[in-house]
Amino acid sequence: MTDLRKTVENFWASAEARDWSAFADTLAEDVVYTLPQTRERISGRTRYTEFNREYPGDWHVRIERIVAEPAQVVTWTHFTVGLEEMYAVSFFTGDASGRISEVTDFWPEPYEPPAGRDHLTERY
Repeated sequence: MTDLRKTVENFWASAEARDWSAFADTLAEDVVYTLPQTRERISGRTRYTEFNREYPGDWHVRIERIVAEPAQVVTWTHFTVGLEEMYAVSFFTGDASGRISEVTDFWPEPYEPPAGRDHLTERY
């Protein structure tokens, strides 16, 4: 098995560079992309690559953290679109050839903490 961590690093670098051919090369032909929060699923390399190619705005991505096992990788990424900033947590599964076979993305939104715990926390 090839190094899935390196494949995922190439996936994000290719996305940032808008190199859609290199991006597609990181993916298994039958890759499945899932967004649990919106209950959307995209199946197949061509459709998933096109989804990213067509994503609106001048977005940029940087990896904040990677946790890797041989067949699974998790990334925490920071995205910017103009002045807007957002974070994503992505779970990747690889196939026997080292390509990405599954991606599950979570896009948490910031929110204000509940009242009454400010004596225990600090805001940053």
